[in-house]
Amino acid sequence: MIIRDAADDDADGIVEIYNHAILTSHATFELETIGPDEMLRRIRATRDDGFPFIVADVDSSIAGYAYGRQFRPRPGYRFAVEIAVYVHPDHHSRGVATALYEIVIPRFFENGAHSLIATIALPNDPSVRLHERFGFVKAGEFGEAGRKFDRWIDVGYWQLLRSSNTVILPE
Repeated sequence: MIIRDAADDDADGIVEIYNHAILTSHATFELETIGPDEMLRRIRATRDDGFPFIVADVDSSIAGYAYGRQFRPRPGYRFAVEIAVYVHPDHHSRGVATALYEIVIPRFFENGAHSLIATIALPNDPSVRLHERFGFVKAGEFGEAGRKFDRWIDVGYWQLLRSSNTVILPE
């Protein structure tokens, strides 16, 4: 597995992963699939805003990706980054998300982030375990904040502060 910055020609592989999440899970609250051009626009916007967008490349295909963006658009939030990771269903439970976070979390802090925030639609035990393994702590939860697949979904927030950056990397 090679972890690297996303290239423009990775958009097809990334959109395949994301569209699968749209159609089959509540990991995202988007309801309509997107095309490669829209994903490329999002990748470029992330990079243009100074945030990393990285991929896990396994045998020349995208096994997963991670990125971040400013938590909220107001200038006072400029040190808070909302992060996300998505993994291709063929690569779940194979260490892809862990490998991506091992690289991207330190990059956020090196780039000046003070607070990393993960938004997790609940229940999602694997995502909660992943984030807590890296030192994130639950900061709050909103009941029935989203709706997908004809049901209400709770949303939790996990946070990792630079000042308490006790990232525990898996062995």
